[in-house]
Formats: sequence, structure tokens, C-alpha cells
Amino acid sequence: MAKYSEKAEDKVHKALHEEKEGTLKSGNGTKVTSRKQAIAIGLSEARKQGAKVPKKKS
Repeated sequence: MAKYSEKAEDKVHKALHEEKEGTLKSGNGTKVTSRKQAIAIGLSEARKQGAKVPKKKS
């Protein structure tokens, strides 16, 4: 059973690509330099669109 949907994988892939190019921005407008932060942004965007993503750990 897949943990993430294809839509979620696409969002994360896009965020990682943008981070590598240097065009990905965080919520306050600063440039994202961390790979982990890029993955988190991609998963967050996927959640907002209703993709199958596990809940955040609190």
C-alpha cells in the first residue's frame, strides 16, 4: 500500500526541483536552503489540495 499519492509525490518533486534551482520561498519570503524544508513545503501543498498524505506528527 502506497504511503503517499501520486499528487503528493508530484508536489514534493516540484518543491525539491525549485529548491535546487534556488527559487523556492518559505512562508515569510526567505529562500529555502534545506532539503527537509523543501519536502515539508511540498507535503503541505499536497495536503491543501486534498492528496493522500499522512497526518503531521505533533
